[in-house]
Amino acid sequence: MAYSLTMFAIVSVLAGVLVAGLFVPYAGLAGMGSKAAADELNSLPTELATPTPPTRSTVYMADGKVLAHFFAENRIAVPLDKIAPVMRQAQLAIEDHRYYEHGALDVKGTLRALVRNSTSTDGTQGGSSITQQYVKMVQIEACQTKGSSAAVTKKCVDDSRAPTMERKVRELRYAIALEKRLTKDQILSNYLNIAYYGDGTYGVEAAARHFYNTSAAKLTLPQAAMLAGLVQNPDANNPMNNKPAALDRRDVVINRMAELGLITPAQVKSAKAQGFSTKAVKPIIKGCQGTRFPFLCDYVKRSLELEPSLGDNITERDNTLNRGGLKIYTAIDPKTQSMAQKKVSAFVGSKDPLISTMNMIQPGTGLILASAQSRPVMGSKKGQTYWNLSAPTEMGGIQGYQAGSTFKAFTLAAALEKGIPISKKFNAKSPYNFSGKSFDTCDGRKKVYGTWKVKNSVGHSKKIGMTEAAEWSVNTYFVQLELATGMCGVTKMAQKTGVDVGHQIGAPSVNIVKKYQDKPSFTLGTVEVSPLSMAEAYATFASGGIHCNPIIVSKIVDRKGKQLATPSGDCKRVMDKDVADGVSKVLKAVINKGTGTRALVRDGRDQAGKTGTIDSAEAVWFAGYTPEVAGVAMISIDNQKKPFMKGKSGFRKNGVTGYRVPSTGKYLEGSGSGDSGQYIWKPVMQEYFKQVPRTKFDDPPKRIETGKKVTVPYTGNLSLSSATKKLQKEGFNVETEYRYSNRPKYSFIGWSAGAGSRVSEFSTIYKLVSKGKDPAIEKAKKAAKKKAEEKKKKDEKDKKDGG
Repeated sequence: MAYSLTMFAIVSVLAGVLVAGLFVPYAGLAGMGSKAAADELNSLPTELATPTPPTRSTVYMADGKVLAHFFAENRIAVPLDKIAPVMRQAQLAIEDHRYYEHGALDVKGTLRALVRNSTSTDGTQGGSSITQQYVKMVQIEACQTKGSSAAVTKKCVDDSRAPTMERKVRELRYAIALEKRLTKDQILSNYLNIAYYGDGTYGVEAAARHFYNTSAAKLTLPQAAMLAGLVQNPDANNPMNNKPAALDRRDVVINRMAELGLITPAQVKSAKAQGFSTKAVKPIIKGCQGTRFPFLCDYVKRSLELEPSLGDNITERDNTLNRGGLKIYTAIDPKTQSMAQKKVSAFVGSKDPLISTMNMIQPGTGLILASAQSRPVMGSKKGQTYWNLSAPTEMGGIQGYQAGSTFKAFTLAAALEKGIPISKKFNAKSPYNFSGKSFDTCDGRKKVYGTWKVKNSVGHSKKIGMTEAAEWSVNTYFVQLELATGMCGVTKMAQKTGVDVGHQIGAPSVNIVKKYQDKPSFTLGTVEVSPLSMAEAYATFASGGIHCNPIIVSKIVDRKGKQLATPSGDCKRVMDKDVADGVSKVLKAVINKGTGTRALVRDGRDQAGKTGTIDSAEAVWFAGYTPEVAGVAMISIDNQKKPFMKGKSGFRKNGVTGYRVPSTGKYLEGSGSGDSGQYIWKPVMQEYFKQVPRTKFDDPPKRIETGKKVTVPYTGNLSLSSATKKLQKEGFNVETEYRYSNRPKYSFIGWSAGAGSRVSEFSTIYKLVSKGKDPAIEKAKKAAKKKAEEKKKKDEKDKKDGG
């Protein structure tokens, strides 16, 4: 207590000032009780009372290796016993060699500085103790940590550095209080961890790693002397920019250590003989650019910016990430990610005018297992990009890509959910004119707008069920199924399974139901979506109807070892398991014997999948899954590069069909199975399957396959129009079928299933209409009649001749 009062009095007298408002006046102290005066002097601002220097956060992959560091200041805090003794000696020798002998104020040093300052024309001279310097450093850090505007932060920092006696007295007051709370070793440790050593390094550990690729614990004399000398003027003496100045300053430190008897003449000579080589310098990689998997890293960062446990808003969360010393553990498996990247890059190169992605998600958890893209390097050079080509817009992606017939899976699932069975048949004729057809939306019945004729890419023109329609991706079947199901259910299915529709950057996310429930082309995949969200959606089928948001962070631990909340997969059931099992049964047939066979990994396990090719062949997809993993591979044109820029010479109208990939020499045939399925999905999965068990899908119950039996209602007392409406209201699909009959042409014959018949729910009942007599039968009758007449004539002739 007496020491505190004495020190304050000495400095006040030396300074000749008593600062009202900030400090307790000397006369006021005299009138206070000794305890009250001491309490006033011992009070500290929060940043000094509980010092927590900003520390970089580290992101770890699943194997424990570091992926990236995030920081405002590249700092790695270490305890004093992890800092080489020679480093401590060097720092004290050049800054405060009597540190362990004096209190918060080095009276001799301060008097010496005051005398020099009174006679010098070159400005003030140093005289601050290590504790005082530390106080100033902490106050500067506090200014930068608050996250205020740049102008406010600058003023705060300038005030903390102002060469005024007022500032020196304030620092001393805090230094006196600080030495009452912390030991000398604790203060020195904090100093060595907060000091700026130049070239973007804060704290001696980060400086040791950067300049010498070593640790603070292993620093040698010349290395320690170099670092200790940088603190005074780290920019001017930065060895990366001014090696002579840095070496001169190092030698000053070495000489000072010799003067104090800390090192021998032989050590001085040896240390000064050492040079500084930039070859040992380890580059500082901040953030994601330059890391092994920059776009997965960026996804981690964006996920953390949405995590409430790191702060109330994005500014606070970024501040926590850059200064909080977090340990962030992810599910990124470098082996799987590297393998996926290798397979993508083997087919589409970074400089090709194409975009290719491969995304893998673990069903039931949402963990992102891999997310590879054909431009894997983050940057602005040719073949690089800053866009995550897989992710939704809000997670660093672009607008998305049309997904083609992979969208038929949502129609399939919605139909099964409604109760329409797998056995449901439609006439899959091609072309099929859907103009004016009615369908249900969430807002009531609507009709297909304008003229809309749909063709099949394969030659189906008969009545087929869901399985065959999916196997061959029959467009006209799925449009009919979609209209029978209702657009409300189909769009809701896509939305709840996780599909993210592309939108302009900065614009709000698209409500799929609201925007597309009146557009029956939805099932043909004309909507632009992010590839990662398609993997998310197919993972919902793979998990038996459990949807999970894609997640990549598995654990967050703060600098004190406390575990924080992590971004949640928010896993929940969005469809009945029986429905999901039905989808898997149908899509299993697609990859086993339909359009997806070239993607099949023939190792005996159950696999399901769906091909996708848009009409213009501008994008080809394969989306597939097993119970353990869902993966989506995609190849698209880059419409910002020739020959795919519309309006430019050499523009290819047929998209990727027949296109030869410049960097790899591979030819694209323009199909989901033949391109993205065969050359990306299959080889990636073939490798990944080696580490997961072979499991099977559960078979759906009979009601999913053949439907519930219902009774056809009586309509005999109704007009055809009213009967049709009644049947539709009961859930039946009513179609007109023309048959030959003896009835007059276009007259009503009857219903394909009469009143009281037991049929599958939602089945199609055909209104049978006569198209007149069957020409073949009539022709046969005429031929028979003619033959009979000829025979009769012949018989009569023979009889006459014989007679």
